[in-house]
Amino acid sequence: MTAAHVPGGAGWMRPLPGTGLTVSAVALGGGPLGSMPELFGVDVSPERGIDTVRAALHSDIRFIDTSNGYSGGESERRIGAALTAAGGVPADVVVATKVDPEGSDYSGERVRRSVEESRARLGMDHLPLVHLHDPEFHEFDDLTAPGGAVEALVELRESGAVGTIGLAGGRVQEIARYLALGVFDVLLVHNRWTLLDRSAGPLLEEAQARGMGILNAAVYGGGILAHQGPDGPTTYGYRPAPEPVLAAADAMRRVCAEHGTDIGTAALQFSLRDERFASTIVGMSRPERVAQTLAAAAAPLPDALFEELETLLPPSATWLDAPFES
Repeated sequence: MTAAHVPGGAGWMRPLPGTGLTVSAVALGGGPLGSMPELFGVDVSPERGIDTVRAALHSDIRFIDTSNGYSGGESERRIGAALTAAGGVPADVVVATKVDPEGSDYSGERVRRSVEESRARLGMDHLPLVHLHDPEFHEFDDLTAPGGAVEALVELRESGAVGTIGLAGGRVQEIARYLALGVFDVLLVHNRWTLLDRSAGPLLEEAQARGMGILNAAVYGGGILAHQGPDGPTTYGYRPAPEPVLAAADAMRRVCAEHGTDIGTAALQFSLRDERFASTIVGMSRPERVAQTLAAAAAPLPDALFEELETLLPPSATWLDAPFES
């Protein structure tokens, strides 16, 4: 058996390279707690969202991740309400957010407004980590032009308005272009380093070589790796999953059951076992999910399970960002 990832134990709090920050191995992901039923399938009331953050603050989770654009700012507002009720950000808690465009406006001025909006919603005078969020959906030349979004974010760091800056995105070919600029402190990948997809491999190698902090999000692929039966979601990363991927997920569920666990626990620990990741970001929208996630993190799982799961990878382990080859 491998050592369990025990919340509060040795190795639970980890340095985030490139920042001087220390974060917990599991982070509360703020996407679903602001209520995004179109992505997550459920409505979340303000009270439930706030209670989820409060549950995290009373747990061994000491890292919270959100974004300006989640639910039109509602995620940040709910986190801010919970922080206010707690008397402010606890000294050992890191809250990270992301800048987002307003419509098609992803200008330098929009980045500065995004940061100010986040500060106001969160009730924080200083933001320790701010990511450039999903730049792959916009023109690279526009965002990297003089006075553009990237330059504005760098200037905010240099002026001390924000502590450190990160790059958070999906499609690896585009994110690689931003990573090559050499201006970011942290890389956040989502949906692209999981039991089913390894698209982020080259990005992780490059970020590690640069001494950057690395964060992993969406380790359940949007739900397919959290459900225990074949009647669960058939999408991965917000798009229909190819049949070989669905078949691989079903096979992985069976193997997990043979080892006395479930695919969600294995999916979480697959990320936690990877020493490159300072933290694994898990979206939560119910207070009870906090304790459930920490229990899954601590469950002892054998190395043999992960060795067997590795043999069940889909034929193309980088299928999410490339045409799938059967």
